[in-house]
Amino acid sequence: FKGRIDLVTETDLAVEQFLKQKLGNLLPEATFLAEESASGEELSNLTWVIDPLDGTTNFAHGLPFVATSIGLWQEGRMVLAVINCPFLNECFSARLGGGAFCNDTAIGVSDAASPESSLVATGFPYVFEGRHELLMARLNRTLPLVQGVRRCGAAAIDLAFVAAGRFDAYYEGWLAPWDVAAGWLLVEEAGGRVSDLSGAPYHLRSQHILATNGRVHGAFVNLLGDLV
Repeated sequence: FKGRIDLVTETDLAVEQFLKQKLGNLLPEATFLAEESASGEELSNLTWVIDPLDGTTNFAHGLPFVATSIGLWQEGRMVLAVINCPFLNECFSARLGGGAFCNDTAIGVSDAASPESSLVATGFPYVFEGRHELLMARLNRTLPLVQGVRRCGAAAIDLAFVAAGRFDAYYEGWLAPWDVAAGWLLVEEAGGRVSDLSGAPYHLRSQHILATNGRVHGAFVNLLGDLV
């Protein structure tokens, strides 16, 4: 346990060590910002941003919503993204200006044009103290106005599913850079939009994220933008 309900497994540690070795061989000059060894959360001009096992709690309970998320940050922007979902047999990838893919097939966001036609994803933090009322307020506003709300339990998968047009919108708060770095680029390269809940430009230190197909973005900013 890293917290009261925040798990870390031997697999988290082993995958992170493996990735650091292999990616270090590819780009020896790059630094790492990785979940299990992060200290200070600093980004250099060239940084691999890694979540070795997003969905650790799912993994520990035998649920298939588990992903390895790898993003490459270069000079102030994400330029490469890979989200591998081994139990789903899907690997999502994107590079800056090169589009988004799932298993080498091009993907794109949905064409939903209103909250009423949108399937929405969200997630909950491991630490609830002081946040419960805000989480419930967001759900209370969202649930009556959309087709449904889903929770996969892995931010990287939620973002990949927005990019693939399976979810029309996704919001969550209190995430770390490694949770969203790869998914951020994936959504934008698939034609979607990513911001914070107020609609301001997203950055890896933003406290909250909103990712949509772009068409419904303004509607969800209006719906949730004051609940921060």
